[in-house]
Amino acid sequence: MRPHRTHSLRTRLTLVNVLLLALGITVATAVSLFGLRHYLLGAIDSELTGSREGLQRSGITMKQIESLSALAAVRDILAPGESGASTLPKPDTVFVCVDASGRPLFFAGIMPSERQRALAVAVEDPVAAARYDTARDVDVDGEPYRTTAAQLADGSVVLLAKSTKTVHQSLQRALKLDLAFGTLLLVLLAVMTLMSAGRTLRPLEDMVETASAIAEGDLTRRIPGRHDTIAETEQLRLALNSMLQQVESAYVTRERSAAQLRRFVADASHELRTPLAAIRGYLQLYARGMLRERAERTRALARMNAEADRMGRLVDELLTLARLDQRPELRLRPVDLSRLIRDAADDLRAQQPDRTVEVAADGTMLVQGDESGLRQVIGNLLTNIRVHTPVAAPVTVELARSECGEVRLRVADQGPGMEGADADRIFDRFFRVTGSTGGGSTSGSDTDGNGNGSGLGMSIVQAVVASHGGEVTVETAPGAGLAVTVTLPCPSP
Repeated sequence: MRPHRTHSLRTRLTLVNVLLLALGITVATAVSLFGLRHYLLGAIDSELTGSREGLQRSGITMKQIESLSALAAVRDILAPGESGASTLPKPDTVFVCVDASGRPLFFAGIMPSERQRALAVAVEDPVAAARYDTARDVDVDGEPYRTTAAQLADGSVVLLAKSTKTVHQSLQRALKLDLAFGTLLLVLLAVMTLMSAGRTLRPLEDMVETASAIAEGDLTRRIPGRHDTIAETEQLRLALNSMLQQVESAYVTRERSAAQLRRFVADASHELRTPLAAIRGYLQLYARGMLRERAERTRALARMNAEADRMGRLVDELLTLARLDQRPELRLRPVDLSRLIRDAADDLRAQQPDRTVEVAADGTMLVQGDESGLRQVIGNLLTNIRVHTPVAAPVTVELARSECGEVRLRVADQGPGMEGADADRIFDRFFRVTGSTGGGSTSGSDTDGNGNGSGLGMSIVQAVVASHGGEVTVETAPGAGLAVTVTLPCPSP
């Protein structure tokens, strides 16, 4: 298979422009030369036709011409400038008298010259030539002539011819001049097209360079702008830069998602490995007969059940996050958010009677949402406080509706708070603050007997609120406690 030959756009533009100009020059030259030839030959034909018509109107015969004493006048009319010598010079105009068979005749006693005989030979049928109204081309001794004929009253024919050599020479000079000037124009056009195409196509070269850099891994490269670019190229540059921005964002998002997935898998494996290791250890003790006492067996069974419950809660939360990641269609209905808050606050008071819990959610506050999901959001926020803040830290739960109809739920504690770097990661899955005593410092909502959360509680809060079209914000500082604000959109009419 033959390889596909490629040509640069600059070369193609140059070739097209040069070919078009060459075609235009060729057509213009042909038209101009044709017009010049028609004009020059028309002047010669007019002169020959005038002489022919003059002879025909006179009705003169050969005998009358010979008897005239004013032969010089007649010769001046027919051949001005010729002498009476037997051998005539080589003039532009030649005439000869012939009979019906085409044989040259003596004219006024003058013997025909060689050129006159050649003219008589060149015209094969003088009688037929006399019938033509227009002059015709003949070749006399290798020289081009225009000829016509006039038949006299006695049947003899006078052949009149005029050389067109100067006409052809003029046409050749005009053709050479047109070719030289046309060639110069073609060279100038080729040079100017190459320069103009190079300047016009320079943005395309920038695009190729940028695409090559991006292919090598530099996703931050963009196509630079130029001051002398054309509108279409500028539109293409802007469109490509916008596309490259989207590609870079998509790549960064994919890399971030891949990193989060790897971290999520590692964290999930670690969370599941701990209870599995504990259950496996108690089973090995039981299999080896090391749990001889009934109390030891009962304690081991309780611990295995606790670890199994912990794994169950972890799996349930993972399934909840997986379902929320798929953006399921929620069955929204009016939900009294005030009632859910009061119920969650009562549960916290029952679990920690010594903790001060203030609720500012009187009356009814209806929102469009999924009741089980909203109940889980409130439960996770309060459980986070219960597990990770001292009992002496007061809790405030506020519920209000803004002027634009949005519902804001604010859950704040006065615990130790969090560092800024930790607050930025509070919604990451399996995130915990190590070496801290509380302040809402983890995103976990479920705990084991030691108060260790799974690190998924705040992730679930953010996912549920996002599925309702809302958002979650966090305000915290070391020693200033933690405040979580949930904003839900206004209910549709």
